[in-house]
Amino acid sequence: MTNTSPALAPVTGGCLCGRVRYEATPDHREGYYCHCRMCQLAFGNTRASYLNLRKAEVRWTAEPPAYYQSSKLAQRGFCSHCGTPLSFEFLGSERMDLSIGSLDDPAAFQPVSHFAVESRIANWHAQDDLPEQRLDASEAIMKRWREAYGDDVQPGIAAVQAVAQAAPKADAG
Repeated sequence: MTNTSPALAPVTGGCLCGRVRYEATPDHREGYYCHCRMCQLAFGNTRASYLNLRKAEVRWTAEPPAYYQSSKLAQRGFCSHCGTPLSFEFLGSERMDLSIGSLDDPAAFQPVSHFAVESRIANWHAQDDLPEQRLDASEAIMKRWREAYGDDVQPGIAAVQAVAQAAPKADAG
């Protein structure tokens, strides 16, 4: 079956200071909320809002983002000058997430679900009746965690911090 719907216009976005800019060509206008503790810390907020799309659908048009490898399985893009969180991606994936707040027109996107609801901060949640999923209910994501941290892993910040604390410290001189 051929898709006969007209192509959606590209969207643009970037960071607070304007050094990092992008153009994206997603084939949808839907996003999701991630409530995992790692996204809460990365955004300094109760949740992160994302647009998931193929990496091939994103073109960095100015300075590209800097990256922080936030775990053995993922990295996060941000502006190294102003700190704006811009993206999340699993290492080796063909897909990525762009932060909804970094879009020039975030209102053009509609939230359609909540992810990692086991970490949701209840008193900061406004009931909206969107579908909800626990992180450990996603077999594909759990597989990534087990491959990176072992079969007994409890996914999240505790696993990442335990590995970081066990790593040898660099000698300061």
